[in-house]
Amino acid sequence: MGVMIISIQKMTPNLDGYFRYFTSSPEAASWGLEMTACGRSVIPPGAVYPPPGHPEDHHFEWRGGRVLEALQVVWIREGSGQLELGRGRRETIAAGTIFALPPGVWHRYRPDPEQGWSENWVEVRGPLVERLLARGAFTAENHRRRAAACPGLEAALEAVHSRACEAGPGFSPLLAALAMEVVAQWVSGPRSEESLTPLQRAVLAAERELAVSFRGEIPMEDLARRLGVAYSHFRRAFKAHTGFAPWQYVLHLRLTQARRLLAGSVMGLEEIAQHLGFSSAFHLSAAFKKAYGIAPDPWRRQLRETQGAIAGMPEDNDGRG
Repeated sequence: MGVMIISIQKMTPNLDGYFRYFTSSPEAASWGLEMTACGRSVIPPGAVYPPPGHPEDHHFEWRGGRVLEALQVVWIREGSGQLELGRGRRETIAAGTIFALPPGVWHRYRPDPEQGWSENWVEVRGPLVERLLARGAFTAENHRRRAAACPGLEAALEAVHSRACEAGPGFSPLLAALAMEVVAQWVSGPRSEESLTPLQRAVLAAERELAVSFRGEIPMEDLARRLGVAYSHFRRAFKAHTGFAPWQYVLHLRLTQARRLLAGSVMGLEEIAQHLGFSSAFHLSAAFKKAYGIAPDPWRRQLRETQGAIAGMPEDNDGRG
């Protein structure tokens, strides 16, 4: 079977939104699972949602919602929004939330138009998925998790996206295996905070606090002391959990927000720097270039020049559908 590829853009180190849809393959039966679609994107504040270009059976408007024939797992890494899984069951989705969309269940979701969000998603189907659905692994009642309580899911999703961007046409056993890892992480279930060590609980609490207060001055030693742990142990555990040392994590959050503001607002660099806690536009520009290999102003120009091909660019729409 062939593969239908719908790519919002070619993957680059700086502009990383994309999605792909694969045709079904008879080989899936022997594997038990196949990945039918995947994607990730950063939706700036005020952008139209969903981004244009999805197939007709996947695109939806907020007013109408949709029903899928496959299972989707969606991770909202940053930002916030709303999810309605089954009519009349609307809930707020915060950063770090993973939710599953079972096949055959009406749903709709959207980012907060004032915040936007960053989303990662995979779609799978096959006999294995059907067996798990029959066991109740994915239901409208048990549909959301906290990423912080599900170690390994981030790595599993990133592995899917890394391979999907390079995969050729036809059924890919490796993609099927990587998608199975995502499903396995879900089925393994969240780790309850009651079972965590004091150090692990401190790391989770710090992650939540930094996600809210990253614009201000945050003495990390004081934060660790307030959470009741030694800073040296806290720093090692935090890096093992997030991939960043505490201050690097704050910088990562600031730069992520800077990208959103550059993409979705007319704010100048000095104004963005002040808003996000950088000492000057110069320091923001230096940190941005070190992280992404390009300075903010040329990044913004490049984004606008390719505006029509990138998912989530602002349009004359408030993003509410």
